[in-house]
Amino acid sequence: MKIVVVCGAGASSTFVAVKLRSAAAARGLQADVTAGSASQLTSLDGIDVVLVGAHLESSVPGLRARAAESGTAIAVLPPVSPAALDGARALDLALEAKAAAL
Repeated sequence: MKIVVVCGAGASSTFVAVKLRSAAAARGLQADVTAGSASQLTSLDGIDVVLVGAHLESSVPGLRARAAESGTAIAVLPPVSPAALDGARALDLALEAKAAAL
């Protein structure tokens, strides 16, 4: 599964991506997790799930419209500090979003 975590500048998303990779590995799941800024998200092709930082929630309707063409699931991360976000919780959010998109 390919998961992309986006935030405003890419710093917070990198922190979350590291936690997601660890959580996936702990569960024995194959996950390609990358991070970046929302402005870098030019194409959704090949992406299973985009996790969006809570501070970018206003961009979600536009992302969902784009995602409808590619089958990409979009989910918003909880409004907590990336340092406080549990990787397992973020992984569950990604898996639930993907299952709902099927």
